[in-house]
Amino acid sequence: MSDWTAGYMTDIGYTYGYYSELNPQRIGLAFLNRGLVFPEVTTACELGFGQGLSVAIHAAGSTAGWHGTDFNPSQAAFARDLVAASGADARLRDDAFAEFCARPDLPDFDFIGLHGIWSWISDANRAVIVDFVRRRLKVGGVLYISYNTLPGWAAFAPMRHLMTEHADLLGAEGRGIVNRVDGAVDFAEKLLATNPLFSRANPLVGERLKKMKEQNRHYLAHEYFNRDWHPMHFATMADWLDGAKLDYACSAHYLDHLDAVNLTPAQQSFLAEVPDPMFRETVRDFMVNQQFRRDYWVKGARRLSALERAEALRSRRVMLANVRDQVSMKISGALGEASLNDAVYGPVLDLLADLRPRSLGQIEQSLRGKGISFAQIVEACLVLTGAGHLCAVQEDNVAAKVRRQTDRLNAHLCGKARSGGDIAFLASPVTGGGVVVDRIQQLFLAAISQGGKQPADWAAHVWQTLSVQGQKLVKEGKPLETAEENMAELTAQARTFADRRLPLLRALQIA
Repeated sequence: MSDWTAGYMTDIGYTYGYYSELNPQRIGLAFLNRGLVFPEVTTACELGFGQGLSVAIHAAGSTAGWHGTDFNPSQAAFARDLVAASGADARLRDDAFAEFCARPDLPDFDFIGLHGIWSWISDANRAVIVDFVRRRLKVGGVLYISYNTLPGWAAFAPMRHLMTEHADLLGAEGRGIVNRVDGAVDFAEKLLATNPLFSRANPLVGERLKKMKEQNRHYLAHEYFNRDWHPMHFATMADWLDGAKLDYACSAHYLDHLDAVNLTPAQQSFLAEVPDPMFRETVRDFMVNQQFRRDYWVKGARRLSALERAEALRSRRVMLANVRDQVSMKISGALGEASLNDAVYGPVLDLLADLRPRSLGQIEQSLRGKGISFAQIVEACLVLTGAGHLCAVQEDNVAAKVRRQTDRLNAHLCGKARSGGDIAFLASPVTGGGVVVDRIQQLFLAAISQGGKQPADWAAHVWQTLSVQGQKLVKEGKPLETAEENMAELTAQARTFADRRLPLLRALQIA
């Protein structure tokens, strides 16, 4: 009997993460920043969608037809429930990659996305995916793919191998994967405490192990303990995708586009002298010790003229995705933390503080006379979007068309929040993507939808939900014991929510 898992971790569910790079709405600004043509996405596909939160949100928030597969049937069933709740056009299956990619009833796609999957599958499955992209990605279509990267993983790869060997050979099968992961991490920590030459030659291994101990065990099991785990050089990825006729477009991680926070002046000068753009990416990975790449590839890269690029950029719309005074004026890159130029970023943020969508051209017109160039506006929007403070906005008629779908999905997710806080995102028809909304805030929204008028009403609704399950709030690391303490805290949170968060969620048409 064949092993249907193909060595992939299936005895523990994957996390309920949302990955904004899988939202086709993000392609536009990244491509235009590099002067490239991008497609209108009418058909899209996600391979290896996990619990399916991203694909469910993107299907609900767009008019595109979505397809996808995840070979874990329990995850595929959960994802289908999300899609059924919204009524979106998404056809999700539990096929293995070889089975799914051979289906004759699939359309050709404008967008295909894989988040992380590439690092955890065999070469045979990689070949299947590349062939699928070659056959099914339209000319001009975009592939988003993310993967663990060398040289960033080079030092830790031997330690990862040691931990998986420990889990396989010394971890008791009946104890479950979480205990086996804990045992492997503890063993690695004890090994490093003996001060082996390996850790002296690779001093950052100990720091990474400390960070691992703080992470979700479900995430660790899937990230580190699969049979296949293959960090890859950018050049090796390029060799794989060459057979699908793909050109590298740009990073899907917007902050990678800003050299000033990632490269020293000497490094920028050195890179500028590298004539081959593909080799330049490899060299850059060494400079920043890249561990995880998030990239867009395109089937047939086409460049825009300077005029076409400027016109297209001016038509792109953005809006603030955070309360103005909660926007940090610092960002982090490979070089560490950097401060944003308040003379440029301040006026842009002040203009957008009313939470209304604006095109970059409208921003330019409004800020005329303040000494801010259009190039600075483009960079500011790119950086603020990369930092999560701005979001791309789709056309109003599209948002209106999908609003019922996102409302239904959000009602379903808020219903799930009654019993737990695994899912911390809701769908916005304005952005076509996900927005962070934690469990308590989801329960506040549910209370509002059921007629609650005041923060005190919302707090009472939430406390009723929590108390019947024997659940209590935790404040400053300690559980609140009495009903009065819980109600007081919930009421305070509800008031803050009403003043600070609810106006944003209403602007994003989530509430």
